[in-house]
Amino acid sequence: MAQTQSSRDDRIELRTTRDEKRLLTAAAAHERLDLTSFIMRAALPAARDVVENAERISLSERDSLRVLDLLENPPAPTPALLAAARRRIARGGKGA
Repeated sequence: MAQTQSSRDDRIELRTTRDEKRLLTAAAAHERLDLTSFIMRAALPAARDVVENAERISLSERDSLRVLDLLENPPAPTPALLAAARRRIARGGKGA
C-alpha cells in the first residue's frame, strides 16, 4: 500500500546557543533522528495541546446546567434585542 507523505517545504529559523544546539543534536542522535525530526516530534504535540486548550471552553457543572436550562427555557427578548431586530429588518436583513 502506497503512503502519501507531506513534503516539508516551509522553513522555521531557530536560534540557539552552541550548548543548546549540541544538546539537541546529541539527543536526536540517541533517538536516531535528524535534528528537525527530533524537534518536530517534541514541538508538535505541545503545539496541538496549546491550541486545543485555547479553543476549548470548559464549564463547571453549575455553568453547564445553567446553559442547558437557558437552552430549554430561553428568556424573553429584551427591549434592546427587539429594537436591534427591528433595525436589521428595516435594513433588509432577514427576520426571525
